[in-house]
Amino acid sequence: MNKQELEKIKQKALEDHIPIIMDDTLEVMEEYLREEKPERILEIGTAVGYSAICFTEFLTENGVIDTIERETKRVKEARENIKKAEVEEKINIYEGDAVEILPTIHEKYDVVFIDAAKGKYPFFLKEALRMVKPNGIIFADNILYKGYVMSDYNKHKQRTAVRNLREYIKEVSENPNLETEILEVGDGLAVSKIK
Repeated sequence: MNKQELEKIKQKALEDHIPIIMDDTLEVMEEYLREEKPERILEIGTAVGYSAICFTEFLTENGVIDTIERETKRVKEARENIKKAEVEEKINIYEGDAVEILPTIHEKYDVVFIDAAKGKYPFFLKEALRMVKPNGIIFADNILYKGYVMSDYNKHKQRTAVRNLREYIKEVSENPNLETEILEVGDGLAVSKIK
């Protein structure tokens, strides 16, 4: 992986106000990935490819990341970035809406990373549980959503996202097959290990 290019990709995303994974969230995830050495990762929400590129470092030798992005402009930019970072052979991009694409995927993954439409997190979780291997991990980023999720926030604009993120936390916390931690890094990270 070309680290210099990665730094440029990060700076450009920040300048363009494209939401990419925060440094402290990435650090926590990297600790898990270093330990797990995943062979297959599924990422829901590619944006410009930054996090997927970062994750390639922790894959097994022939490991692969499948990532889903619905915005054509972002897909184009992600493809260019992945090429610049010299990791094209490790990342596959599915272009389209994750809600439509996920049910068509029949792979099994060591790690699933959810970082797309906040209002769809419960659906993404259902699909992730179907695809994650025993002992695998499901990460969900932005789970505390600017602090709204744990407050009595009820403004109309974000109500659906907040409600669905709360539902996600409830589901992963109460599911007997999962061991879940909600970490206050970045904008909140849920880490659910499959028992």
